[in-house]
Amino acid sequence: MEEDKKRCTWAGTDPLYVAYHDQEWGVPVHDDRALFELLILEGAQAGLSWITVLRKRAEYRSAFDNFDAAAIARYGETKTASLLSNAGIVRNRLKVQAAVTNAQAFLRVKAEFGSFDKYLWTFVKGVQIPNRRRTMADVPARTKESDALSKDLIKRGFKFVGTTICYAFMQASGMVNDHLVTCFRHRQVTQQVKGTFN
Repeated sequence: MEEDKKRCTWAGTDPLYVAYHDQEWGVPVHDDRALFELLILEGAQAGLSWITVLRKRAEYRSAFDNFDAAAIARYGETKTASLLSNAGIVRNRLKVQAAVTNAQAFLRVKAEFGSFDKYLWTFVKGVQIPNRRRTMADVPARTKESDALSKDLIKRGFKFVGTTICYAFMQASGMVNDHLVTCFRHRQVTQQVKGTFN
């Protein structure tokens, strides 16, 4: 039965959080728009809980042109002011401005590498890192890969991309599988990745 499934403890019981855990978290993402969305949302989450941002995701998509980086890169003061008056998103000037800065940096990376996806996955050699964490205490806040990604993103002009944010991004986008081994999704994601890459 659905309620008998063992999940990562962080998923809790909120239906939105459970659905996110069961369907999205840890699944490898290779779509540039989706990766850009995750990067912006992870930055918006800084200092907040992920469920707070998850509840605002639909409004973020609407307010930020469905995370069209080319459109966001052109946002000026008028659009920024309108975003800062939107209660449906995190109204933090630095985070809103970072979305614009990051869109511009994102487009430069795409131009250099052909896609953001191609650039990003080089930090894990093109394949998901298959971790085998037993408890939440085993899950680090950062790794050498997130350190390297953070350093390179910062060098390229990205904001709100510290190593802890980068590791959360890597977990969410499936660059690593950090579902606990006791979680039913650990095996499913592992099998899906094997089918994708082998």
